[in-house]
Amino acid sequence: MSFPSKVAIVTGAGSGVGKAAALALLGAGYRVVLAGRRLEPLQQALAESAAPANGLAVSTDVADEASVEHLFATTVATFGRLDVLFNNAGVSAPGIPLEDLTVEQWKTVVDINLTGMFLCIRQAFRVMKAQTPMGGRIINNGSISATTPRPNSIAYTSTKHGVSGLTKTASLDGRKYNIAVGQIDIGNAATEMAARMATGILQANGQIAIEPLMDVSIVGQSVLYMASLPLEANVMFHTVMATQMPFAGRG
Repeated sequence: MSFPSKVAIVTGAGSGVGKAAALALLGAGYRVVLAGRRLEPLQQALAESAAPANGLAVSTDVADEASVEHLFATTVATFGRLDVLFNNAGVSAPGIPLEDLTVEQWKTVVDINLTGMFLCIRQAFRVMKAQTPMGGRIINNGSISATTPRPNSIAYTSTKHGVSGLTKTASLDGRKYNIAVGQIDIGNAATEMAARMATGILQANGQIAIEPLMDVSIVGQSVLYMASLPLEANVMFHTVMATQMPFAGRG
């Protein structure tokens, strides 16, 4: 498949899932704007891609309204439109008991994972409803924590449950603008964030267990699949996970 006229934004594109998605989209012919707080990893990801000339790195803090507006304005000024937003940027708090979590740690996760995702959705709506042809696609990174928590994850899990609410509501509100909104829930992709699972992570029964991981490029291909659908169809929720990981029946 090749999509030479399609334009995508990927947030959190400097590493992990975001980088894998950006590389998959670039490899399929998309023009891709890679967004993240640090410019150097974005530029490195572009250098590793199949088509670096089709990409643009933009330093962005998704929790900052002006920074998000700059990202989308730069995208439109450079490529003329926006067809796909992969709303991926996210962080987690330390894996500590919830009673020890500080308000500052809580707010950091909420600001990036929830408010940041809303700011990007809002700006994507503004762009997609005004362009010709009208419409586009938004893919939110929900995580399987949007369904089932891990121990000591109240901030991350709460925001990811909130992402499901953003997805459902934006999907409804996007109908009149031909904007399709879906969510990808990822379990145990081999990224820096998930590296601790390979050495042992706390389970719901109090034991420490090593969990299987899957290649993060599989997630990139899943995002590409969702992005490649015609706007008459939408994958509203898509779960991709390491087959042997403890998810079904977790707890």
